[in-house]
Amino acid sequence: MRSTKIVATIGPASDEPAVLERMIEEGMDVARLNFAHGNADTHAETTRRIRAAAERVGRRVAILGDVPGPKLRIGPVAGGVTEVPTGSALVLTTRPVEGGPGCLPVAWQGLSDLVRAGDVIYLADGAIRLRVSATSPSDVVTDVEVGGSVASRQGLNLPNVTTSLPTISADDLALIDTGLQMGVDMLALSFVRSADDLRPVREHLASRKSGIPLIAKIEKPQAAASAEAIIEAADAIMIARGDLGIELPIEEVPLVQKRLLVLAGRRAVPAITATQMLESMVNSPRPTRAEVADVANAIFDGTDAVMLSQETAVGSHPVEAVHMMSQIARATERELPYGRWLSERGPQASNQHHAIAFGAVGAVYQLGLKAIVCPTRSGTTARLVSSYRPRAPVLALCTDTAVMRRCTLLWGVRATMREEATDTMDLLEECAAAAVEEGLAVKGDKIGITAGLPPGRSGGTNLFKVHDIE
Repeated sequence: MRSTKIVATIGPASDEPAVLERMIEEGMDVARLNFAHGNADTHAETTRRIRAAAERVGRRVAILGDVPGPKLRIGPVAGGVTEVPTGSALVLTTRPVEGGPGCLPVAWQGLSDLVRAGDVIYLADGAIRLRVSATSPSDVVTDVEVGGSVASRQGLNLPNVTTSLPTISADDLALIDTGLQMGVDMLALSFVRSADDLRPVREHLASRKSGIPLIAKIEKPQAAASAEAIIEAADAIMIARGDLGIELPIEEVPLVQKRLLVLAGRRAVPAITATQMLESMVNSPRPTRAEVADVANAIFDGTDAVMLSQETAVGSHPVEAVHMMSQIARATERELPYGRWLSERGPQASNQHHAIAFGAVGAVYQLGLKAIVCPTRSGTTARLVSSYRPRAPVLALCTDTAVMRRCTLLWGVRATMREEATDTMDLLEECAAAAVEEGLAVKGDKIGITAGLPPGRSGGTNLFKVHDIE
């Protein structure tokens, strides 16, 4: 069983039912919908297709709605894509025009106030570099130092400029409501700058009586500096290295990535490592050796999940990209420092829940347990056990479909639906039966069981038992 989870972005290259089925078969655990592109109807149809494909394949797949957040973006471009040649002049304008050669709209009226002659602007995740030559109230005139292709709604980066963009816009809140209506399983918020940025989203979700997990995307220098507080406030983080590598000196990105993964691990907060992990597979059927090493190193650093973006959204080989990601993870996991992680990774055992999770993972190595089974109402116990990185699989027994799907993001956790037992002995037998049915144990094996007594309460894990499969 592969422990590292795979998040794959769904787009024009991967939204057909047959392709979705093959991606799920190859190991996609979480399907990402990028709300910066497409519309509500398109995303709703894609959601239906993902659910149907997962049902046909017989695997649990979660859906992640990615909210654009406060980012400067290019407006609509004629035909969807235009070329920006090196050495040409390009005007960025706040006028309501359709983009094309020589002129691109930007949906931010204050753009010309943010830049001055000599400043650098990046487009297309840093692939295109512009140098500002002149400004007017509505236009920013630039020289194209490095050209390339620009698509509608792609991002625009102003390194070292702190913009006054709102934390969360009315459009973002509308997209969140759309995601809730579609039934997405988790939400990611882009361009978080501080823990306070999550508060209006939490309040909005509370007003909708939703407890959906919120993933904070770390892609601004301010977020990297405030990482500890953001991790405390979020349900998970995503290390989005594309914009991070433009806003920060690029040589610092690997160090920031490692630090964020350590901080997230110590707080049992799941982490996704994202952007350009297998970028060459947008066009090539095989990744570069450096990309393979990048994925493996993220797993060695303790990431819960690795993410594919353009590789599966618009690339020529979406199925092969998922397959390759899975193969890299499986090979890497054979050599992970599990024993060291048990003592160094995960939260300090400051309460009974942490202590039980720590002890359960320790028993895997001391007693040769084949699996740890966690009946859970909220997914918390499974998340804590996962944070200590057991070498044996973790089976989360859920009574709620939403919780089951959320567990698909947790490293090493397999989730399934089971009826809640009302008696302690029934609970133990139910756990043993589930481990056998899921193929994690056979007669004569030992498994670990965590539980809350008496059964039926949320957040009350107070038992760990070594159980012999009979």
